[in-house]
Amino acid sequence: MVRLTTTRRFLLICLLVLLTITAAAQKRILAVGNSFSRDAVEQNLWDLAHADGDSCIVGNLYIGGCPISLHVENARKDSAAYEYRKICTDGIRKQTNGKRLDEALREEPWDVVTVQQVSWASGLPETYGELPELVAYIRARVPSHTKIMFHQTWAYAWSTGHDGFKRYDNNQLTMYHAIVDCAEQVTRYNNLEGIIPAGTAIQIARATSLGDSLNIDDGYHLNTLGRYVAACTWYECLFHRNVKRNSFAPSELTAKQAKLARRAAHKASKNNRKM
Repeated sequence: MVRLTTTRRFLLICLLVLLTITAAAQKRILAVGNSFSRDAVEQNLWDLAHADGDSCIVGNLYIGGCPISLHVENARKDSAAYEYRKICTDGIRKQTNGKRLDEALREEPWDVVTVQQVSWASGLPETYGELPELVAYIRARVPSHTKIMFHQTWAYAWSTGHDGFKRYDNNQLTMYHAIVDCAEQVTRYNNLEGIIPAGTAIQIARATSLGDSLNIDDGYHLNTLGRYVAACTWYECLFHRNVKRNSFAPSELTAKQAKLARRAAHKASKNNRKM
């Protein structure tokens, strides 16, 4: 009788451990990006996953202000051009300079690789002509299960002095809608596996009491609040968990700010799934 009870307990423990392992998600995520992917994934994405018991590896191939055309040029020349920022499953952050695109794509069995356009051109369809070549280059170097997704970036703050804002008549809403349209078009045309609607989440957050307060002084890079909104969007889209229930928030934010940020990210992600 004792043996039977002990055996049952052992089996129950094994089952619980198995269920726990199954429930937790692990993702390997690589952004082929620039400073906008830095804003979106380098600060809070790992922490959000960790808070929910998930694990992830986050990589960012960084060149400031890098357009799709330069990523393609680097691929063609096999240029050691990137600052490669990587957050491992233990949360330790590493940076390797002089990284090649080919090398980073083969380094992990990535679950998700993202592409994006430089911010000022994100709403200009004529700037995406070389994206098919970049997507083909990526697909040839990653496992068959890897999803290639499009990172939809955000419109500038009304106060920005960025020269590229003139292309949208210095109008935030004009820029936002142009970015949304381009993201949908290039995702369909290139058979990408989805959009991470960080720009939509930022715009939703701006429509709340938070206002147009999500950028640093330059009016285009994100501040702590904006980065949290973007990371929450990435987390919900990639891990398929309702980020409103996540317990992590940067200590600099108030409870109200964090709540509104998570709501905006959830709404953008939910609406995006219906597209």
